[in-house]
Amino acid sequence: MSLYDYWLLSLPFIGAMAGVMLARLSPFIKTLGLKLILSFSGAFLLGITVFELFPKIFSEGDKQLSVYVMGGILFQIVLEYFSKGAEHGHYHPSASNIFPLTLWISLSLHALVEGIPLSYQMELTYGIIIHKIPIGVILYLMMENTKISVKIKWSALLLFSLMTPIGNLLMTHTPSLIKNQFEITAWVVGMILHISTTILFESSENHSFNLRKLSVILLAILLAYLI
Repeated sequence: MSLYDYWLLSLPFIGAMAGVMLARLSPFIKTLGLKLILSFSGAFLLGITVFELFPKIFSEGDKQLSVYVMGGILFQIVLEYFSKGAEHGHYHPSASNIFPLTLWISLSLHALVEGIPLSYQMELTYGIIIHKIPIGVILYLMMENTKISVKIKWSALLLFSLMTPIGNLLMTHTPSLIKNQFEITAWVVGMILHISTTILFESSENHSFNLRKLSVILLAILLAYLI
C-alpha cells in the first residue's frame, strides 16, 4: 500500500475522533450543534447515494443488486434495535456503572461493514467521513455519562474509530470480498439509505420549518452533487 492509501484508510478514523473531540471540547455540540451536524451528514449521505452510488452499482445491470440494497436496509433496522437509533441521533444519557456493550457492538459492527467497500468507492469514503463525526459525538456523550473507568471509555472510543479502517483492510486482503464488491457496496448503500432518510425525516422538530437546518441540508446536497 502507498502512503496515499494509508492516508485514505485513516480518514474515517480521523472523522470519528474529530466527533469525539468536538463533544469533549465544545458544549455547543451537545445541543444545537449535534442536530445541525446530523442534518448535514444525513443530507450528504443521501446525496452521495443518489448522485453517485446508485448510478455506479446499477450500471452493472444486475437486478439482483436491488436485493442487497434491501438486505442492507433490513440489516440496519436490526442493528438499530440494539443501538436504540444512536446512528441517527437518538441517545439517552444516564449515569450507569455498566459499559453499554450492546450499543457499542452494534455501532462497531455498523462501522466495520460500511468500511469494507471504501477502497473501491471514493465517494462513499467522503460520505462515511462526514457520517463518522456525529456518531463520534454521540458515542462520546453516552460514554461520558457512564461511571466506568476513563481507560475503558477511551479504549472503546479508539477501537470503534478503528472499525471502519479495519473493514477496509478486510476488503483489500480478502479475495472473496473483492470478487463481490458490488454486492457489498449495494448492501452498504441500503444501510446508509436507511440512516440518511431517517435523519432527514427526524431533523425537524414537530415538523416545523427551520431555516437553519434547511440551509444546512441544501448545502450538503449541493456539495454531494459537486463531488
